[in-house]
Amino acid sequence: MADSASAVERQLVTPEGVGLRIRLGQASQRAGAFLIDISIMAGALIALTLMALGAAWVTKMQAGEFILTVWLLGAFLLRNTYFISFELGARAATPGKRVVGLRVAARDGGRLTANAIFARNAMRELELYLPISFMFAGGGEGGVDSWVYLLGVVWSGVFVLFPLFNRDRLRVGDFVAGTWVVQAPKQKLLVDLADDGAERLARFVFTDAQLNAYGIKELHVLEQVLRVKDRKTMTAVAGRIRNKIGWTPQAEEHDLDFLSAYYAGLRGRLEGQLLFGRRRRDKLDVG
Repeated sequence: MADSASAVERQLVTPEGVGLRIRLGQASQRAGAFLIDISIMAGALIALTLMALGAAWVTKMQAGEFILTVWLLGAFLLRNTYFISFELGARAATPGKRVVGLRVAARDGGRLTANAIFARNAMRELELYLPISFMFAGGGEGGVDSWVYLLGVVWSGVFVLFPLFNRDRLRVGDFVAGTWVVQAPKQKLLVDLADDGAERLARFVFTDAQLNAYGIKELHVLEQVLRVKDRKTMTAVAGRIRNKIGWTPQAEEHDLDFLSAYYAGLRGRLEGQLLFGRRRRDKLDVG
């Protein structure tokens, strides 16, 4: 686990105007995550090779050529789909990133789009895979092959070390895609937040109109606010919600209690709408 004292913090402002404090992933964390992912990919290739070997033995095929074809195809598919498929998921993280507590996020505070995921991972071809291909393509000694090998080492080194020389520890792919890698330590499950809010909801009574003020997008932002529990942020968000829904604060009403109760009420309302086929994306979705 990363040392929180040495973590680099940034203030992220969401499109809703909510300021959230995040910690950027450390170089050691990102390197560890990448090594885990590469190990998983290597394990998958080994398993695929053994399966191909077994298939060749059963069908009496030429094992060498068949296994090479299967291995090359498997390597191509893994390097082009592994990172993209996992980062397109809800957790926006590969297994390696999840182990060390990292995830990919949009630098503008908005939603992480598929285009951004494709862009940041397409750049990995230029950053790493292409120079490595050059290095292994030349098998001779001396002359051009030596220079190609040296160029590949320098090329890879520049891109690999690039995050160490910018304040936000961005890969070139992150620059292109508008993303960064942030710390996402393991926390309580979503259902725990809802249960916690349900206890407070008994002390608050929200009308349907007040719960209809926001959608799924704002629910996710509110969830993050409740997880971080930064006092200034909670005060600002509670004020925005009270103004939006016309809520008059009760005597000695705490922001955390109000936000937790509203979270539980909003989540219940949205889940109820989903049962009838209605999915409200955000506060502007009034269709």
